[in-house]
Amino acid sequence: MPLTLDSYRLLGRSGLRVSPLALGTATFGTEWGWGAEKAEARKLFDTYVGRGGNFLDTANTYTGGSSERLLGEFARDDRESLVLATKYTTLRRPGDPNSTGSGRKSLFASVEGSLRRLGTDYVDLLYLHVWDFTTPVEEILRGLDDLVRQGKVLHVAMSNVPAWEVSRMQAIADLRGWTPLVALQIEYNLVDRTGERDLIPMAREMGLGVTPYSPLAGGLLTGKYSRADLTGSGADAEGSNRKSFNTGLGLVTERTLAIADVVREVADELGRLPAQVGLAWLLHNPGVTAPVLGARTPAQLEDNLGALDVELTADQLARLDAVSAIALGTPHDALAGDHIRAVMRGDMTFEPRR
Repeated sequence: MPLTLDSYRLLGRSGLRVSPLALGTATFGTEWGWGAEKAEARKLFDTYVGRGGNFLDTANTYTGGSSERLLGEFARDDRESLVLATKYTTLRRPGDPNSTGSGRKSLFASVEGSLRRLGTDYVDLLYLHVWDFTTPVEEILRGLDDLVRQGKVLHVAMSNVPAWEVSRMQAIADLRGWTPLVALQIEYNLVDRTGERDLIPMAREMGLGVTPYSPLAGGLLTGKYSRADLTGSGADAEGSNRKSFNTGLGLVTERTLAIADVVREVADELGRLPAQVGLAWLLHNPGVTAPVLGARTPAQLEDNLGALDVELTADQLARLDAVSAIALGTPHDALAGDHIRAVMRGDMTFEPRR
């Protein structure tokens, strides 16, 4: 059955209902050298919300704060019906070493700043944006719990954090009666499936809804890259700084182009756009709650929303899975092997390798 933006899903083990596609607002503002001016950003917001969308994603650092300011202005008249998600940890003020990181001081200052820019007295979902490898998990969890108890945050989540740290935090929160984590945001798409090794299985076991960012792999799955980009000779028809940036990072490879080729083949079979197929693959994934869209123009957003009613056949899903498959690595490959399975069935004994 085709999805719509008001085919709401529960976010992790919470009662929070969100759209199956979230609207990312890192494109609200042009301070990063690309993005949408205010009028265009307003059209993006109105298009998404007008179709029944309620899940909007931002961060305290996006476009120098413009993302939160514009989102807050647009959401003001319909605040209670929307789910606003923001993040903390990466904002840094010169001369203030405590303005960044995951610590309590950074956390409280960041949330107060986000509330001012958003023009609201609470956020529905707060992510820790980037793991700092420094702050004790108890300090993070207690700070998040205090904000929930104060009513400034309703739900808490993690982004860009190792799986073992997330699972440890969830266990501690459960044992101490602190606010549990309900979501995990990671990069996940047909080009980068490394989250399948530990992060996504962990999220499923620990009750976290997965909200992937970069669902189209920085545009690699839209069909705008070619093998000419392998040598840097490809023309940038859109004049996109992001395309040049991704090419310069070495993200355009024979492997990623081969994946894009299969995405394009499936799109041609369905009479759809490659971007819609890339998003539909995520929407068909039971481990995903809501991919975060990063559209820059209303036309791009409309195209992306077309993924909601794309039905992929079992054969098409199998081809997409096969061309993008990754090795799961240790210990997953060994645990999935015939030898271990035979041992577990009792067909043979296990002899450790010497």
